[in-house]
Formats: sequence, C-alpha cells, structure tokens
Amino acid sequence: METQKVLVIDDEKGIRETLSLILGMEGYDVESAENASGGLSRIDSGEAYDFIICDIRLPGMGGIEFLKEARERDVPAVIIMISAYGTMENSIEAIKAGAADYINKPINSEELILRMRMAEERQKLKVRNDYLERELGIAVEPGEIIYSSVKMDEVIELSRKASQFKTTVLITGESGTGKELVAKAIHSGSPRKDSPFVAVNCAAIPEALIESELFGYARGAFTGADGARRGLIEEASGGTLFLDEIGELPMLLQPKLLRVLQESEIRRLGDTKVMKVDVRVIGATSRDLEQDVADGRFRNDLFYRLNVFPVRIPPLRERKEDIPGLVAHFIAKYGIHVNRRVREATPEVISELSTYDWPGNVRELENVVERAIILSDSEYITRIEKVTGESGPGAAIKDWIGRLSFNEAKQEIERAYIERALAETGGNRTRAAKVLGISRRSLLYKLKEHEES
Repeated sequence: METQKVLVIDDEKGIRETLSLILGMEGYDVESAENASGGLSRIDSGEAYDFIICDIRLPGMGGIEFLKEARERDVPAVIIMISAYGTMENSIEAIKAGAADYINKPINSEELILRMRMAEERQKLKVRNDYLERELGIAVEPGEIIYSSVKMDEVIELSRKASQFKTTVLITGESGTGKELVAKAIHSGSPRKDSPFVAVNCAAIPEALIESELFGYARGAFTGADGARRGLIEEASGGTLFLDEIGELPMLLQPKLLRVLQESEIRRLGDTKVMKVDVRVIGATSRDLEQDVADGRFRNDLFYRLNVFPVRIPPLRERKEDIPGLVAHFIAKYGIHVNRRVREATPEVISELSTYDWPGNVRELENVVERAIILSDSEYITRIEKVTGESGPGAAIKDWIGRLSFNEAKQEIERAYIERALAETGGNRTRAAKVLGISRRSLLYKLKEHEES
C-alpha cells in the first residue's frame, strides 16, 4: 500500500513537530509549512497530498482563505481545519468553504486519526459515486444487493417487512456478508429514506472517544471542548442510525444506548439536559451476542431490546448460486475503474470460484475478482489467484479434516491472515488492522485471543 502524504500548516513550531511525530508513527509521510503561502507554494510546485491539516488562524493569509485557494486549484486532498479558538461559526464557515472536518486544539491524537480516516472514506465514496453517475449514467442506490438465491430472497423479504416500521433490527452474519447493504436497503425502503442514514462502526472508534462521537458533548465537558458538539445519534435524528459491530460497544455505554431505544432520549457528555431524538436503530454484529450475554460481555436487557426483529445473512458458502451474479457485478464495477476492458469470466473460472467456501465471504470474492481483472490480458477472466489446490488453503484443509474441529480450523485461518498482515506491514499493528479491514482494538483482542488459545 502506497504511503499517504500529509501537509501540516501551522505557525506554531511545536504543533508542526507534534503532528509530524504523531502522524509519522501512524505510517504517514508528513511535510509542514509555517504559513498558508508556504503551503500553496508546495502545492503549486507539483507536490500532491492525501491530507492537509491547516490552522484556521495564520499570519498573513488565514486558513479559510487558504482553503478557498486550494479549492480553486482543485486540490484533491482531504482538508481538515484546526483551531485553538473553536466556535460554531468558525466550523460552519470552514465546512462551507470545503473543509472535510474541523477539530479544536489541543488536538487529541486518536480523534485526529479517526477523523482523517472517516473523512477519507466519505471522499472515496463521493468520488466513486460521482464517477459512476457521470461516466456510466448509473445512479448508485443505497442498499443495492446482488443475489439470486432463495436464502437471500428470504433476507430481502424480511428487510422489506422491517422497513415499514420503526422497529429495531439486529442483523447478524459473518464478516464480509453485506450487513451494511441490508441495513441501507431497510432504510431506503422506509418512510425515512429522505432523512440521514448514519453508519457507525463501533469497533473502529477508540473507547475513549466513542461516547462523545455517539452522544456529542457540552461545552467544557473535557479539556479542549470549547463548544458544544452534536453526536452521531443527533445527526441521524429523523432517519436511521446503523451501529455496525455493536457487540464491540463498551459495557459502560450500553445503558445509554438502551435509554435511546426505550425512551428516545439522549444526554450529551458533560450535559445535564436530556434531549428527545427520533431515530430508528439498526444494529449488526458478526459476534454471537447470546454467548456474550452469557459471558457477561453484553447486557441481557440491551440484547433483547435490539433483537426485536432479527435478520441473519447467510455466508456465501451457503448461497453459491449468487456467485455468478456477484462476479458479473464486480467485473462491471472494477473493469473501468482499473482501466481494463474485461467483459466476463469464463465458465471454468465461475466453476472454480463455486468450489471454494469463501471464509471472507462476499468481500473476499470481490478482492479476488478485482485482482483477476488486473491480471487479465483479454476481455475474459481466464484465470484467478489460486484459492484451492494442493499448494493453497485446500491442501491444508484436507490435512485438518478429522484432526481439527470446524471452529479450530476457522481459528487457524484467522491466525494465518493476521500473521501474513503483520509480516507485510513490518509488525505495525495499526497498518495490519487496516489491511485486515478491522479496527486496531479488534486486532489486539484477536492477538490476545490467539495467544491464550
């Protein structure tokens, strides 16, 4: 993975050095400038940045003016504004001028990294949707699901029924099965479809920040809280709040979420005032929440309040008739994206793909098809990266049958994935977690789990 470049613009040397150190430890390539003119000079010289972090108050040209100049130059970087004098007016002005986000000083390093990643994902999604609509005339609909199997038809029918009511839904299924797509389908088919759909990955937000992210905070709630901030629950009011990996929600926050579900009320961090919210909650998890309840890791009352309308998404190995349609969809999706005029996969390739059990589910299939498109030299995919056979996982699985239980075999596959990711990233756990598509906290949990097994 190519190292991402960051430009830090701040007139305080200490801030520049601190941010350079923090971001450097996270694997970013960091450059800095002490004023806006210096930042623009670097841009005009041809330097390309993935992120620009700019102070709003700078000598000479201010941060807002810099932001406008950068946008006039069509700078594609994600721009995040920072300030020691944070006000609601400043943040609104910055966002209107094109900033992806706004953070108050003193800067919390975990919050900064989190906001950078969230802003990057939003921009990637916008760029992809704009491209598809402009070049292909395709309007990207939320909840677009590709399937032909009876099992998925049952899932879609359940989703249609659930969409008409405010009832809380709990979507379960293995990682990579498409839980968020089903949540979007429920939202887009509901009377709330014109209101926000706010997705939150509970495993991706550090425990120290998750309460303020979900519930917001009052002015003075903690050091650096110079103004009040709405949380994601408020942002979703009138619409749908999707809580992915809800099983990772810290125990201390579970009673607060229960109150949202039962009373439609929230209280911002550090505030005494209770506010009413109108939000429909959809939870999703790849964990066995009933076992977590039994083990004391998840509240019994919250589980039953979430599990009013359960929807289970079957793994890909249980619905292999969906594979041909999914392959065709991914070819259409990535063929133009990677500048390859691939039309379809040969019947032999489809047959080979259908013999594999896909422990990574639809997400793994998507990755395999994308790689196959890149490797293809014609209009057809005639070969794929080996997923079965004597030198691949299939050989190991043959040895495991009769020696390991099914759960033990899954553990071995997970262990191999983690070891490979750590090897490829030089032991950097943050980068390894990104490669694996999980949070650093989840990776640390899994490492501890494997050490004890």
